[in-house]
Amino acid sequence: MTAEILERIRTEVMTLAEGERAELAHDLIASLDDPRDSGVEDAWDREILHRISLIDSGQAKLLDREDFRQKMRARYKDQ
Repeated sequence: MTAEILERIRTEVMTLAEGERAELAHDLIASLDDPRDSGVEDAWDREILHRISLIDSGQAKLLDREDFRQKMRARYKDQ
């Protein structure tokens, strides 16, 4: 693709509505990750469901944002 064609595409894309540009950007970024490994997606789905079940059952210890920030600051302060 020539620089001229790429610039024409950019110009045309910028005339799209914000939502349309966001959808296009998402599709373009997703295309960089292909080919998808369905095994990985399935593993993540199982992990997410597992973590949700831990939260729902009260087994997970949740932190509010400020506690989390304090822990992260303390962790990286010494590095």
